[in-house]
Amino acid sequence: MSKRDYYEVLGLERGASERDIKKAYKRLAMKYHPDRAKGDKSLEEKFREISEAYEVLSDSQMKARYDQYGHAGVDPQMGGGHGGAGAQDFSDIFGDVFGDIFGGGGGGGRRQRAQRGSDLRYNLELSLEDAVRGKDVEIQVPTWVTCQPCDGSGAKPGSKPQTCSTCGGHGQVQMRQGFFAVQQTCPTCHGQGTIISDPCNHCSGQGRVQKSKTLSVKIPAGVDTGDRIRLAGEGEAGPNGAASGDLYVQVHVKEHAIFDRDGNNLYCEVPIGFTTAALGGEIEVPTLDGKVKLKIPSETQTGRMFRMRGKGVKSVRSGAVGDLLCKVIVETPVNLTDKQKELLESLESEMKGGAARHRPKESGFFDGVKKFFDDLTS
Repeated sequence: MSKRDYYEVLGLERGASERDIKKAYKRLAMKYHPDRAKGDKSLEEKFREISEAYEVLSDSQMKARYDQYGHAGVDPQMGGGHGGAGAQDFSDIFGDVFGDIFGGGGGGGRRQRAQRGSDLRYNLELSLEDAVRGKDVEIQVPTWVTCQPCDGSGAKPGSKPQTCSTCGGHGQVQMRQGFFAVQQTCPTCHGQGTIISDPCNHCSGQGRVQKSKTLSVKIPAGVDTGDRIRLAGEGEAGPNGAASGDLYVQVHVKEHAIFDRDGNNLYCEVPIGFTTAALGGEIEVPTLDGKVKLKIPSETQTGRMFRMRGKGVKSVRSGAVGDLLCKVIVETPVNLTDKQKELLESLESEMKGGAARHRPKESGFFDGVKKFFDDLTS
């Protein structure tokens, strides 16, 4: 089954910037995260598709290969991707073929490159507080690790792999077909150049075993959804002692009960009483560092935004600190007693004669409505 275009998966046009890619991933990751799936396999598959697209397009080198070659450019089976022989590229593939036929390509028989272990991705959920302040976390990663008894060789302790007698340790054999001399992977050692006659009992000759390992990850302060932390050499161990891949810890910040985050800025809604909005006063508002006082001027309207500088998030890259923006919502009194209703009615009666002065927006709106209907009938 063919894969969808990664740009289409994230809802982007080709040539999208790094910021647009990250913003699109963050929006979709929030929508399709497994926490919201609640067992819905289609949503879980959608989240995996989104994560895979972001992993490729957020890496400049992989993005360049994908833009040029499509999925084949980042498929580990084709020599692409960041696990396996990514640096080989397509020119090397064709170079090997024509080099074998015409006698070039590296001077004849050579041992097949040891295949590097696969890279792994670990999805890490963080609270907003932990993402802003940073934290050391321990994670459990099921993976392939180097076999300790044989030290990754695959041979039983006390023995070692023997040079393949068929290819003489080159990993390839030469087949003559008339005028042509064609090199092929050795059928005996499968390109390794060695044969394990007495395999390790612990790993059955693979040089690696499956194990769940515990890793400590330092989360820097200021990370956000879509950020990745690379742990070099902590991916899968390669077969027969080959180098290990890398582990990429993919960060997802959970929704917060009070704050919304946009880059380095935080946003929150703060309800205030009718009297405070009209007469002004001082209220306490929450920040990630505790409560602070905010002065509300008189005649404040609902929806007004107050900026508290330096109360946002410190950037993990530049070190710049964002702001906290508080949007005040004027709360209409509820569950009034008869006495309170009388007082409000008395207030309304006092202001009735000067509605345009006391409630200019309301007065202006209805004046505009009246003019609209007058124009229709004139």
